[in-house]
Amino acid sequence: MQRTATMTWLFLVDGAARAAARIAARWTQPAGTRARTRGGEEIDPIVTLELQVRLSELADEMRRIEQDPVLYGRAHHYLAVQGAYDALLRDACRLTGLPVEDVPLRAGLRVGDDERFREELELSARGWSW
Repeated sequence: MQRTATMTWLFLVDGAARAAARIAARWTQPAGTRARTRGGEEIDPIVTLELQVRLSELADEMRRIEQDPVLYGRAHHYLAVQGAYDALLRDACRLTGLPVEDVPLRAGLRVGDDERFREELELSARGWSW
């Protein structure tokens, strides 16, 4: 048991070291090879990854809510998660330089399904995945 825990720890440390080396290599690349927005400014890959992870977590949460028929306040939970998902999609679009349709922050106002689908397609076309 002790040996397995030690081996697991070594694999984690090794993986973290390799990830740090990849990030360091990425930041030592010439500035012209990094991703840019339409405005010409560089996109931080860590910010991009963070947004993709958060979008993935919210999409998973929406699927979980859809599949749980006994969840109390199911519609309320779904709409709350969907609102957060839509806000993150708009943030991702702004980061990549895509035009977005801003919806005022008021109760009951939501982004339409067509706009959400357009934003998801545009981000996917630019290599985003979540």
